[in-house]
Amino acid sequence: MKILYVDLEYDYGIKARGINTIGQYGFKYSFEKLGHEVVVFYYDEYLNNIDFLQKKIKNFADDVKPDLIFFCMFQEQFEVKTLDYLKSKYLTINWFGDDQWRFDNFTCKYANCFTYCITTDKFSILKYKKLGQHNVIYSQWGAINSHDMPKFEGYKYDVSFIGGFHPYRKWFIDTLIKRGIKVKVFGNGWMGGALSSENMNKLFILSKINLNISNSVGYDIRYMSHKPSNFLSTIKSFLKRGSKNMSQMKARNFEIPYFNGFQLTDYVPTLEDYFDIGKEVVCYNNVDEAELLIKYYLQNEDEREKIKKLGHKKAINQHGYIHRFKGILEQIK
Repeated sequence: MKILYVDLEYDYGIKARGINTIGQYGFKYSFEKLGHEVVVFYYDEYLNNIDFLQKKIKNFADDVKPDLIFFCMFQEQFEVKTLDYLKSKYLTINWFGDDQWRFDNFTCKYANCFTYCITTDKFSILKYKKLGQHNVIYSQWGAINSHDMPKFEGYKYDVSFIGGFHPYRKWFIDTLIKRGIKVKVFGNGWMGGALSSENMNKLFILSKINLNISNSVGYDIRYMSHKPSNFLSTIKSFLKRGSKNMSQMKARNFEIPYFNGFQLTDYVPTLEDYFDIGKEVVCYNNVDEAELLIKYYLQNEDEREKIKKLGHKKAINQHGYIHRFKGILEQIK
């Protein structure tokens, strides 16, 4: 099958942030690995010229004549009439990866503009159907199969965290540090800086415990009362329509165990659909539970290693992007 792959080449369309790793080495690579011809259309350079983009994508598609156009829409760069035109001539599909908080102000505008829609939120499936879109495929983020598996040569860190800076995450980590837990932190906005994909995967296996704070909104009264700005930002996120005000499954939930790391994560809805909680992954509800569990699993190595091994086995057998896109294309067929 000839697939026209439409996405940003760089992270958030910003060259300084580096390659859009999930898009290029997760999505695109999976299509190619599954035996399909992939023609790319990156729209970063047109983000400031939306009118020209509409003409460009239509002409490009008509030249390529693909069997399938796979979109990863970032924001509202593609107009409804453009998407309707492409849908009238080709099989089209879009990856909606943030329906947990973007459905009502983003997805609902475009759901019927595609032949198929992919959602990572099973609780939004009924919303699609109420709009009249019945070709909904439920899938999920995953781990990038194309990356090399790092070798385990011993631990370097007790606890590590990788993720973008957010006041809640800083408060959470600072609280753990004050309680005597050493946490190594990396990511955009942190002193440690962002890591390459290779170094990120190595960090997973170098850390006894990989802390995952997927929720960047904190409702802990201690966090909100820590600074007035914390309280205001939390209330704003809760009240403003279209703001990220709930946790969701993300790629990190699969990347950590795939690359052989022990994962301690905040609970997110549907996590139990992918891992056996307590046997393949460990969850906490607040900073106090995180502290308790970190100290426990640092002391109980055999139990920690058993959980890590089972989580790794599940991830490499079921949770790579190859597995995701094989299932997606089978449903399209």
